[in-house]
Parts: sequence; C-alpha cells; structure tokens
Amino acid sequence: MKIFEIRELPDEELRKRIKDEEENLVHLKFQKATSQLESPIKVRLARRDIARMRTVLREREMKQSKIQATAPVAST
Repeated sequence: MKIFEIRELPDEELRKRIKDEEENLVHLKFQKATSQLESPIKVRLARRDIARMRTVLREREMKQSKIQATAPVAST
C-alpha cells in the first residue's frame, strides 16, 4: 500500500487495517516457521505497511495535540 493511499483513509479505517495486517503478519510468520511461506519478502512488506499506517496515525495525533496546545484557553 502506498503512502498517498494511506493518507486518504480516515482514522477508524486505518486502525481497522492495522489490526487486519497484524493478524496477517502472525499468519505469515507461522507459515515461515513451518516452511510453507512461498516468499519471505511478504513478511517484510507486511511489517512495512503496518509501520506506514502507524506513522500516519501518529502524525495525525501529533498534529491534533499541537493544535490543542496552541488553542487559547477560555477563562471564566
């Protein structure tokens, strides 16, 4: 999955896809351990996709916290 595709997704969809990819990664690791995995590159690609999605989520969280920190506080 390309980064521009990931950036277009909403947060909830990203979280769902991260969960799905992590489950897929577990299955790939199991297949690798039992010598049933056709291409070991698939493990690396799954890890990188997860990292990309987590990075985008973290960027959004940092941006949101920065906006909240700079917002003026209403005093009563």
